[in-house]
Amino acid sequence: MRIWVWSRPCFWLHGQEKELKGDVPSPLHYHLHRHLHLPHQYVMCQIPQSCDATHVTLLTQPDHVKDLKQKWLPIRNKVALKKENEFEFDFTVCVSTLFGGYNNVLQFAQTLEMYRMLGVDRVVIYNTSCGPELNRLLHSYSQEGFVEMVPWPIDKHLKPSWRWNPTEHGGDLHYFGQLTTLNECIYRSMERSRYVLLNDIDEIIMPYQHDSLTSLMDTLQPQHPNTGVFLIENHIFPKKHFEPSQRFHLPQWSGVPGINILEHVYREEPDRSRYHPYKMIVQPRMVEQTSVHEMLRNFGERFKVPPEVCRIIHVRVPLQGSLTLEQLKVDKRLWDFHERMIPNVDNVLRKVGLLSSDQQK
Repeated sequence: MRIWVWSRPCFWLHGQEKELKGDVPSPLHYHLHRHLHLPHQYVMCQIPQSCDATHVTLLTQPDHVKDLKQKWLPIRNKVALKKENEFEFDFTVCVSTLFGGYNNVLQFAQTLEMYRMLGVDRVVIYNTSCGPELNRLLHSYSQEGFVEMVPWPIDKHLKPSWRWNPTEHGGDLHYFGQLTTLNECIYRSMERSRYVLLNDIDEIIMPYQHDSLTSLMDTLQPQHPNTGVFLIENHIFPKKHFEPSQRFHLPQWSGVPGINILEHVYREEPDRSRYHPYKMIVQPRMVEQTSVHEMLRNFGERFKVPPEVCRIIHVRVPLQGSLTLEQLKVDKRLWDFHERMIPNVDNVLRKVGLLSSDQQK
């Protein structure tokens, strides 16, 4: 992400009045990610303790600003007056970003219902564009309050890359602003959520020795009391391989766009001789800046969670395409939740009219 500024002051609004009260020197933090090949800068604004700031902006010529016709961004991570360890949510999932008419409805519904069963309270999604069926589903989840939709029309202003490597896929912004949305979501959730999960929409951070994220973190956090970043290993479940019994090849989902993750139980063992990506569960108040697979600036320690305790279930195209079926591991962890997942998914699909009347019988 590139942020071009010609001067470094930050300005703030005082209370509810549109009044320019002062400036603060703001250093630019330059970071070139070793895998993303695009330099980007972070502007960190230190607000004086005596100022009750509500909004912030960047100005290129602050000495000439008189009418304040500038875009002001609300400050979302202000410390709220609340009891210690009292939060609106225990777990928030940050998903970035939906683009290109994404319409993987079935996997999306299964993933959200799986997260609901694991104890997630809120899912924040940055939406550039999605398909019509998925849009209906998102609207339904938003109405009930489980999903918080953040409009993200970044393609109206910049030329974003469609893949993770802009040197191969072009564009002047990494993956539709993924780095920006991840960091924004952390700050958005900083004072309202105990933990934040940073992962893609086709990934599930799955406990393997606990029945929920709550019990997982109730175990891990006391064992690692100074840790604010828990790294979860990514495991690929190739979507080209299907479970042979077809036990969960369900007729009511045959007309629903997307992947049925219950049918994919074969897992690649990671090649640990190469760079292997992680996703994260974080305490947002101990985070300053993040990248996609690693934390850039945080307070406290980091801990790599053993995969036998928790790993990511990531149903997608193979990463190690040369592996035969016999070289893959059988992993049916998702099946432990099928009795609740299937009716829950049916209900949400029925609610938005994606199950036909015959299939609903």
